[in-house]
Amino acid sequence: MAHVTGDVKHVDLGHTAQGSLLGAQTRPKSRGEQLADAIRAAIRERGLDAGDFFGTLESIREETGLARTTVSDAVNLLRDRGVLVVRPGRNGGLFVAKTTPFIRLRHTLMRFDEDPTTVADAIELRESLEELIAVKAAHHRSEKDVADMEAVLEEMRHAPTWDDFMQLNWALHRRIAEVCPNSMARAVYESTLGFLTGGHAEQDDEVDSTYRQTRQQVHDDLVAAIASGDTRATIAAVAAHRS
Repeated sequence: MAHVTGDVKHVDLGHTAQGSLLGAQTRPKSRGEQLADAIRAAIRERGLDAGDFFGTLESIREETGLARTTVSDAVNLLRDRGVLVVRPGRNGGLFVAKTTPFIRLRHTLMRFDEDPTTVADAIELRESLEELIAVKAAHHRSEKDVADMEAVLEEMRHAPTWDDFMQLNWALHRRIAEVCPNSMARAVYESTLGFLTGGHAEQDDEVDSTYRQTRQQVHDDLVAAIASGDTRATIAAVAAHRS
């Protein structure tokens, strides 16, 4: 249960951390890794946003009953993965990072049947490869490659629903990846898209038209940068796509 005091959100992890997430795993994980998974799930379930206060090492230990070393391991893992920010001092503690996979997941306005942590991991992995894929595409694209990308962009502009728009979005990124000559990076990147194409869009009337136009423009700019062959422009377009 989340307890809200002013603008600060506190999350009770007791049931989540010691319940099913610790008891049922498909592969062996340390207790620190299992607690990290529980914290990531709690961030999503409680609707915490970037900059929100999550708690402290001591509050997590008290709520879960886990050892200090286990809690520290989990927090260090989440800090290294960019999920939590640790701020020292009197008003410090653990805060949701500004760019967590769960926040980016919500930006897609999609729901997924798969385990949300798995999908978030897929998004995190995809975004870690996106600059490499796009820059390589900018260096190796042909006129046909660019024409194909622009054709998908045109379909996106006229997509009747947000679901159609997002499916075309994944298709565009897959087409960009096809240009990348690094076969290993391409294979991993395309495998992450497999998780995302199984998502279900929110109702179309819940998607603000301005937001859709913004996402369209971001992809227009990305393809234009790739078409130009300009490395700096492509890197900047990738950064805008992530924001």
